[in-house]
Amino acid sequence: MASSSEPNTIVTNGMSLFSRDGQNCNSALLVNITPNDFESSSPLAGIYFQKKLEEKAFILGGSNYFAPIQRVEDFLKNQKSKTIGCIKPTYQPGVTLSNLNELLPQFVSETLKQGITYFDTKLFGFANPDSILTGIESRSSSPVKILRNEKLNSNILGLYPCGEGAGYAGGIMSAAVDGIKCALSLISS
Repeated sequence: MASSSEPNTIVTNGMSLFSRDGQNCNSALLVNITPNDFESSSPLAGIYFQKKLEEKAFILGGSNYFAPIQRVEDFLKNQKSKTIGCIKPTYQPGVTLSNLNELLPQFVSETLKQGITYFDTKLFGFANPDSILTGIESRSSSPVKILRNEKLNSNILGLYPCGEGAGYAGGIMSAAVDGIKCALSLISS
């Protein structure tokens, strides 16, 4: 689903509807990004890195809020997809056949290729040539972390940064658990 929060960016989210009865199944493929991968040492360098990728995805998708997509076979061969195979993309408002290797830093593309190939040895069909990669899901984790003390307060007394946006979770469940931890700390103070 489309998840952009700023103009001229593409952010996707491979969420599943509650009934899990969609046309396709999905999985997010994540690559570890560290501060060493950023172009500066700014505290906001992670946000700048993320935004640059989202803007490139917008352009690669056609500058019309269509997401760039690529067949797995073409991604592995580093060639632009020219056709869609048996798996039909469901991203709205639409998609543009692309080469996602042009969007991603080389170390990200190479890591994804290794991951796809490896997962196919564990889950046959994971690297189906017609599987579709939709770019870019860049909001799986916060690119910043708001520091907190042992009582889970930030440097502003009474402010309890928690969950994914504050850099303390990596999904809905861990964000919920972190929220409970912060609530318990607030109650006990």
